[in-house]
Amino acid sequence: MPESSPETHVIDFRAAEQLLAARDPRGAIRLLDSVITAHPENTAARLLRARAFFLAAQLRPAELEFQIVLEREPDNAFAHFALARTLERAARPDEALRHFRLAAALDPRPEFIQAARFARDATDNGDRAPGDRGPKDAPDWPDGDAGPL
Repeated sequence: MPESSPETHVIDFRAAEQLLAARDPRGAIRLLDSVITAHPENTAARLLRARAFFLAAQLRPAELEFQIVLEREPDNAFAHFALARTLERAARPDEALRHFRLAAALDPRPEFIQAARFARDATDNGDRAPGDRGPKDAPDWPDGDAGPL
């Protein structure tokens, strides 16, 4: 096995980004595990690994990684939004709504505001239960990609 160095960790991080973009979250996780083992304080690597866990439907590890990111960066709107999506997918809508609202308060992007239910369209009369989101309420992802994280 080749020796790890800071340079190889950067290469692994960039390769993990590419794997995630190519919808290979498990490959990205494998690369990021060694990066995070060598650099546990690297928040960017943890955020990328959390996204990969989410895409691999590993919701509990995704939740834990997003929480670590938020412990270090409590004002990270994207991490709140992504944690909310994770909680929503895990059928925990009340917890999800809290993080959607924090994301919207930190960064008033339209998709964050819509997910937080601060803005309702004219056809929504407010009858929905917390966490009950119809197709019109589903926000786009922050990078403009309609795909998950």
